[in-house]
Amino acid sequence: MGILTAGIYQFDIMRGQVDANVRRALAGISRLSDQGADLAVLPEMFSSSFDYPALSEHVRKTPEIIELLSKAARAKSLAIAGSLPEADAGAIYNTLYVIGKDGDIAGKYRKAHLFSMIGEDKNLEAGTSAVVCETGGRRFGLMICYDLRFPEICRTLALKGAEVVIVSAQWPAARIDHWDTLLRARAIENQLFVVAANRCGQEGKLIYPGHSQIISPQGEVIAMSASPESATTARLDLTEIQKFRKQFDCLSERVPSIYEL
Repeated sequence: MGILTAGIYQFDIMRGQVDANVRRALAGISRLSDQGADLAVLPEMFSSSFDYPALSEHVRKTPEIIELLSKAARAKSLAIAGSLPEADAGAIYNTLYVIGKDGDIAGKYRKAHLFSMIGEDKNLEAGTSAVVCETGGRRFGLMICYDLRFPEICRTLALKGAEVVIVSAQWPAARIDHWDTLLRARAIENQLFVVAANRCGQEGKLIYPGHSQIISPQGEVIAMSASPESATTARLDLTEIQKFRKQFDCLSERVPSIYEL
């Protein structure tokens, strides 16, 4: 139970082309399964990208996509995570779903930090909770893209018992050095594994370089997807978390009384 084979699949998401994107996602999941993955992580808004004018149409397909992912999870015996548009009570959220090997939804997280530079705050509703979910005996913390710039949320996930933080993203090339640095920082400061899938390709003027990666509690990049489209796996020994925390007991030696602003 201490070993988890995590997989990341990055691909070029075609804006608004839901059926084609889902086919590619399912093909990527199959590739990760063939590599022995227990977990497959997909990029942010992988079904449609941020196709705001047609988002109310795209979101209607999300239940069908969830069902396809559930069938794949059962057939391949692996958990699947990825961000999709979700409709609820007249609002649309950017939601990271985790589907367990049994095909059931193990958890979902609605993105709390909306990226105003691309109009997320004007077109989507913000989530209000930090989420840790459990499936297959492992505890996963959930984050989406811009959340990486807010260390408080990842710390909250660690304190809630997350062993692995999943990040689903569309992070552009212009700030990819920030992506690389922040992923390592979140892993190091919270002493847990980070499994992050970023998209690749180009949409309009924005270029996305991938750099999907899996990082150890000590900040070691143990896997990175360098090619434009790729399915990459790494074997995680979850017992490393407690071993490292016994050496450097940062979480229990916090002084919360001085952190309030």
